[in-house]
Amino acid sequence: MDLKDESGINSSVLRFTNKVGVTIENELKHFHISFFKGFTFLPEMAMHFGSFFTKNSFTRVTATSDISDAIGFVFHNIFEDDTTIDPDKSKARRILAPPYVRIFPYAISQEIHFEKDSWVTHVSISISAAYLKMYLQEESEHFQYLFNSTHNFWIEEIMTDDILRTVNEIVKKEEPAHLKSYFYKIKAMELIFHLFESLKKRQNAVGQKLSAKEIEAVYLVRDKIVSSLSRFSSIEELKQIAGMNELKLRKLFEQVFGMGIYDYYQHLRMKEAARLMRDENISVSAAGYKMGFENLGHFTKVFEKHIGKKPMKYIQSFNITNVKSCLPKDSSI
Repeated sequence: MDLKDESGINSSVLRFTNKVGVTIENELKHFHISFFKGFTFLPEMAMHFGSFFTKNSFTRVTATSDISDAIGFVFHNIFEDDTTIDPDKSKARRILAPPYVRIFPYAISQEIHFEKDSWVTHVSISISAAYLKMYLQEESEHFQYLFNSTHNFWIEEIMTDDILRTVNEIVKKEEPAHLKSYFYKIKAMELIFHLFESLKKRQNAVGQKLSAKEIEAVYLVRDKIVSSLSRFSSIEELKQIAGMNELKLRKLFEQVFGMGIYDYYQHLRMKEAARLMRDENISVSAAGYKMGFENLGHFTKVFEKHIGKKPMKYIQSFNITNVKSCLPKDSSI
């Protein structure tokens, strides 16, 4: 859909937000909306997805919705928007913030800052805590921190291939001619299922209640790690960025991201190495070197730990052509 059809899209956005009890009229002026779809399964659940281009830098403060005790699931910049955009907006495709998967209670207000000329894509699901607990049934005991009335949780999870595939099926697959709402509800639950598969692997999910300042500090540390995947920032440097002692930083970081600081760094390195081999078709050795590894055997070992396959098997699973040209002589990789 062309951006010139924005007024019609805005009407769809307003109809959806009015249904779920959210007011955003004053914020629409900051966006060029490329496309938007919203589905309500009230009173328990709602889902919307789309993409937009920011005309101005601004900060949005999130609001509560009419869904009782809602939990939010946001899949941010997971997919690319292939919609035609105006030539003078072409630079928007080059300004794309890192992807994230975030879980939070709507009772906690968020401040989300958007930079001018950014392109944002998202899939967002709001679901009643009681409704979600009913679906989990006996498995809900593993996730009691989500249903605690004190709302102590703030979680960011690593994107998995299953999450990526399901997001793209929601956004890009041609919608069915019949039972459309039913289809999207099933897909939303499938997406949450894959996310909970990852959450169940967390060792210590329950933690202390986080202040807005602590959340901001933890994300500053995360941003520093992401900015230099070929070199690990020292704990001393990260402590200074966070403005807290090492013990507290490690504890809060693991509470939010589900793994320790160095494990998180290694995981992101391997996800980036996988992306380079998958999307840019670069060699195993080049991917390892770009991620700061001098020993290819060590890179292979770390890659298998975090991705679940050796680099060669991973490449083959995506049917990348000329596999042999991507590999060194060491067949153990």
